[in-house]
Amino acid sequence: MEPVSKYIQQFLKERTINGKGARKSFQVAVRQIETDPEIQQFLKENKSKLAEDAAQRSIAKLREYLMVRDTLKKKQKSFVPGYVPKLVVSDHLIEVSYAPSAETLNKQKAERLARRVTTISMPKDIRNASLDNFDQTDSRYRAFAKAVHFTSKYMAKDQFEPGYYIYGPFGVGKTYLLGALANDLADSGVLTTLVHFPSFESEMKASISDNSYLDKIDAVKKSQILMLDDVGAGSLSSWVRDEVLGVILEYRMQQQLPMFFSSNLSMEQLEEEWLTFNNHGDAEPLKAQRLMQRIRFLSREVEMPGQNRRPM
Repeated sequence: MEPVSKYIQQFLKERTINGKGARKSFQVAVRQIETDPEIQQFLKENKSKLAEDAAQRSIAKLREYLMVRDTLKKKQKSFVPGYVPKLVVSDHLIEVSYAPSAETLNKQKAERLARRVTTISMPKDIRNASLDNFDQTDSRYRAFAKAVHFTSKYMAKDQFEPGYYIYGPFGVGKTYLLGALANDLADSGVLTTLVHFPSFESEMKASISDNSYLDKIDAVKKSQILMLDDVGAGSLSSWVRDEVLGVILEYRMQQQLPMFFSSNLSMEQLEEEWLTFNNHGDAEPLKAQRLMQRIRFLSREVEMPGQNRRPM
């Protein structure tokens, strides 16, 4: 390919530029094209792919590339916000294509991840929870390690992989760990539903009058990964225990779909102190045992001790 300057001079002779200002502006652009390192490198690397007169015939595209590139370098808004220009070869000529910027790619990734994690009555900051930012102190490391390894084990196995029942005192980071794990799973394409169970319980009770609770239960129970946060908090009505929690646990056990739980109670305490007694104070140990069998099938107990990290 001959030097760009030859085609520029020919272009100037063959075409009429109205006005000295327009000609001068065009000549400035031509000189910039001739001396621009990125353009010259592109021409050199693609010499064998381009037509002999490709540079001459692509002046408009080269000017477009320079204009958009330099606008972005000045941190100004271009006519294609969120995208960066790139020179490409098309049918032996030079074209400009536009690719998402790093900022746009990060935004698109965040939006994809957000669509893969459904939260119900969860704190807003859970959306940004990350395993990388989790404080791995000795007392919390075992629970953290289980969460870290779950994604790889879950993705690698064709057989059922149970989740975890994470319990410990208030404020040690159980909810944050569930959120961080949900986001980590989303990064691998796994759909997760994260539910604050006491709030969900109230919502189910409010939905009895129009029977909309059935659709809500159906959507939750079928999630690829289901996480119930703060299980064991407050009193549990017989109806929610049997017709909501019981239905969810039964379905997921039959379909072998993993579950995660967070609680201030151990599994033993959950059975004896929360599941056994109904809202009237009557003991129903057989129903509690039945539910605990399903919880133990769907998850493995792991303690997460530590100090309360919530601001006082």
